[in-house]
Amino acid sequence: MKVIDRIGNEKVRHVLQTLKYSLYVITHPLDGFWDLTHEKRGSVAAANIIIALAILTKIWKLRFTSFQFIRVYWEHVNVLEQILGMILPIIIGCIANWSLSTLFDGKGTFKDIYMACGYALTPYVLIQLPMIFISNIIAYDEGAFYTYIIGFSAIWCGMLFMSAMMMVHDFSLGKALLVMAATLVGVMVIVFLLLLLFSLISDAVAYFVSLYKEIVFRLY
Repeated sequence: MKVIDRIGNEKVRHVLQTLKYSLYVITHPLDGFWDLTHEKRGSVAAANIIIALAILTKIWKLRFTSFQFIRVYWEHVNVLEQILGMILPIIIGCIANWSLSTLFDGKGTFKDIYMACGYALTPYVLIQLPMIFISNIIAYDEGAFYTYIIGFSAIWCGMLFMSAMMMVHDFSLGKALLVMAATLVGVMVIVFLLLLLFSLISDAVAYFVSLYKEIVFRLY
């Protein structure tokens, strides 16, 4: 029993350590992302936690941010859409980047790319989560402060994504920019193919349903 408890404690301690490492990654992105994957200082569990917190931050932002800065009719908000709106771009982006990076001799695996994306969202959580509460105690005239801080968090995340692509795949800056642009194109292609697939499936289902109804109508 003690051995099982020790194993459990070691796993929890490892997750907490790798989660704490995200603070180093966002302040030392080049060294941080290199060690994250090559020195195994990151974990998928920590990336999952950060992504989950980012999703919660996005939902709480819609729900609790002062109406002075965001006007949202909560009864019209679909929480599932908000969750998928965060998860699907990450998954599709990782797939596109992993698929295209192999053409550019990228060294990162899908796991490495996913972890890097998760850790790159750390500023989004650290900055935008407290800004939800700050928005309710500042005046409308101080809205510029709110806008600048939110914009700064987005720029910080973008810089971290770029640093992650450089370190994970061992790319130069120019090559990383090229792969990022190709990844965006790849994401659009994947989305188009998925929409086409769903359209074909829905048409096929509608055809068989109408065929079934026609057979039932003629027999009975």
